[in-house]
Order: sequence, then structure tokens, then C-alpha cells
Amino acid sequence: MKKIKVGIIGFGTVGAGTAACLLKNAEMIANRTGVCVELTKIADLDIDTDRGIKIPEGVLTTDAKDLIDKVDIVVELIGGTGAAKTLILDALSKGKPVVTANKALLALHGEELFEAAEKSETNIYYEASVAGGIPVIKALREGFAGNRIDKIVGIMNGTCNYILTKMENTGTDFDIVLKEAQDLGYAEADPSFDIDGVDTAHKTAILASLAYGEWFGLEPVLIEGIRNLELCDIKYADEFGYRIKLLGIIKQEENDIQLRVHPALIRKNTLLADVSDVFNAVMIKGEPVGETLFYGKGAGMEATSSAVVADIVDVALNYKYDSHRRIPAFRTGRQFDKVLHQDEIVSRYYIRLTVQDKPGVVAAVSQILGDNNISISSILQKEVTNEGNTSLLILTHEAREGAVKYSTSEIEKLSCVNAEAVLLRVEDL
Repeated sequence: MKKIKVGIIGFGTVGAGTAACLLKNAEMIANRTGVCVELTKIADLDIDTDRGIKIPEGVLTTDAKDLIDKVDIVVELIGGTGAAKTLILDALSKGKPVVTANKALLALHGEELFEAAEKSETNIYYEASVAGGIPVIKALREGFAGNRIDKIVGIMNGTCNYILTKMENTGTDFDIVLKEAQDLGYAEADPSFDIDGVDTAHKTAILASLAYGEWFGLEPVLIEGIRNLELCDIKYADEFGYRIKLLGIIKQEENDIQLRVHPALIRKNTLLADVSDVFNAVMIKGEPVGETLFYGKGAGMEATSSAVVADIVDVALNYKYDSHRRIPAFRTGRQFDKVLHQDEIVSRYYIRLTVQDKPGVVAAVSQILGDNNISISSILQKEVTNEGNTSLLILTHEAREGAVKYSTSEIEKLSCVNAEAVLLRVEDL
């Protein structure tokens, strides 16, 4: 039986989970594949801390470069865009296939890494970089190889989904739920990467590039997080029959493409709206397959290590059959004229206005919207507060975002409007 030596760089949570899986399931993997996948080396700056896993003698090392020389498959799990990039490029230059979960590195430097892999006639596998244990990368690379991808919409950050679920279910404000998420280990001490939408944007950029064969990077992605989302808007969305989720959205629009990350209202009777707590889901619409939905745990030791080990097995089979570039990490596809600017996006919108309770307010607001070709789908006025203000809630029909933002800026100038307008997009699935 062919033996394939595996080296893991990074012995943190995911590294430990990957090592545990390889050691525990080695015999099962060999029986299924006819390949002996052997964990040969684990490199980390800290090899003394007990991870709760019995590692064979001689496997742990602090020398990542030596590891690269001694193994057949290099697994990069240290994260970041500095040392990780250097080590991956080193491995690729030596013809070693790389498995990584590093979404930030791929989003920012994927084009360079994939070119290096092609030059050395080796490959990069990155299933764990998007949606943890959900095999969405494999689906796009292989399962939908014969499909034109029209749209991808995903809930791809468990921290944000947990926060939004708890806000809705318990009626608790954002800051309190965030603290709870941190206490439970669902959110980092500095949660900016998650709640500001950057993590989801990295994953969106990767999926878009894979789906369309053009490297977009992170710069053209519209990124808005949930940091400023108010509890009242979650409640009002519910009254309209919607639920608010942080979405990564990729849409083909003739010769253009939309790439955006933001909270959005989606109808409660859709499958995506039912994805709660720390779970992730990705909806892919292709031609001819139609709509498909992938659901599961998007992060954590078990889910992410499952995806890493699946990639390791794929690489091992490539070794067995000498087919290292059978499925390239990235295929060049169609070229788009442009990524649509935020103002060019056409969507439906939720607008919340804080206005004085007096005659003529609705007429004045409607006039401004109408003058800018924005049609109202639904309108609701809430009870008057002690200050004499009321919330005016509006759902629009489809409109161009630039026109909607201009309209709200004009509405804010009205003497009867007492606060900045709240504007959220509505995503019809």
C-alpha cells in the first residue's frame, strides 16, 4: 500500500483537530482509499503545551521548513498572511501540494499562490477556507463543473449568525449578545473581523473567483457588518415577515457581477432564513441544476478539521494515481466587464425613519421617493413615543441603490424627520 507522509504547520485548534482525526481514522482512510496517510510531522512554535492528543514520538518540531522537506503533503493551519504565505510558496516551489484553511491569505493573495502551484505542476486545496465542514468548494470545483453559476448567497459567519439569532429570539440588544458570544467562545476578544463583515467578505471573494474563474480579490467587495444593527429593526422586519441575516452575495448580471456582504432582510419562509445559531448555509443557483443548499457547521475544531482531512485524502489519491493537476485549484473562466458599484445595485429596501407625528409627513416622504422612481411596496407607522416621534417603516419595490440613498438624504432634510434614516437591503431568494 502506498504511503503518503503528511506534515501539519500550526498546532492550534484546527491543527490539533486535524492531527486527532488523522491518527484516529488512519486505518479507516487506508481501507477506503488504498492509501496509507501517515502523520509524519507537526510544526509549531509551541510544542510543549498539552493539546489533549497523544502524538507519536518524533512528530513534533519547531522547524516548519524542515517539515516541508520531509513530507509529501503540506498542511498550513497557522493563519495570517505573513509566514503562512512564505511557507506555502516554499512548499509549492518544491512541488509539494498544499492543503490550507487560510481564507484571508487566499482572498488577498490567491492569484499569486495559484500561479505558483501551476508553475510547479502541483496543487492547492482549500475546502476548509469557506464554511468549515460544508463541502461547498468541492461542489463548485467538481459537482457543478458543467453548470453556469447564476447566484451564490450564503450565511458564512457563525459568530454573526449566533448574535442575530439570539437578538431575535430573546429580544436582547447587540452589545449584550456579543458579550455572551465572547463568553461562550463563539466570538473573539476583538470581534471586528467577524461583526464588521470582513470574514464573510474573504469567503465571498474566494467563492466568486472559483465560480467564475476570474480573480476578484477583496477590494471590489461591498462590505457592511452587523455592528450597528438595532434590535428594533429585527423586530420590525419580523412584522413584515422577514428575518435579518448577514449575507455574502454573488450575482451575475449579464456582463457584470455583484459582490457584496451586508445584513439583509430575507423572507422567513425560505430555507436560508431558518439557519440559526452558529450554523452556516450556502445557496448556489446554477444552470441547469437550479437552486441547491449546503448546510452545516461553519467553524470549530471538528467541522474544519473534517474539511482539511477530506482535502488530504484527495491529495493522497492524486499521488496514488499520479494525477496531481486533475482538478486545478483555480480555472480561468469568463471575464466580466466590471464589478457593479454599490450605487448601481438594484434591490428592494427597508427604510426606517424617525418622524414627527403630524399630518403631511407620509405625503412628503412619498413625494421624494416617487420623484426618484422609487415605488413603495409596504408602509407601516408605529405608536407615538413620549417625545412625539414615531417610526415610519417602508419597504420599497426594486430600485437603484444610488437613487435610494439620494432619496433618504433628501428625506433627512425634512423638518419633520428627527434622526438619520436606517437603510437595509431586502434579498429575494
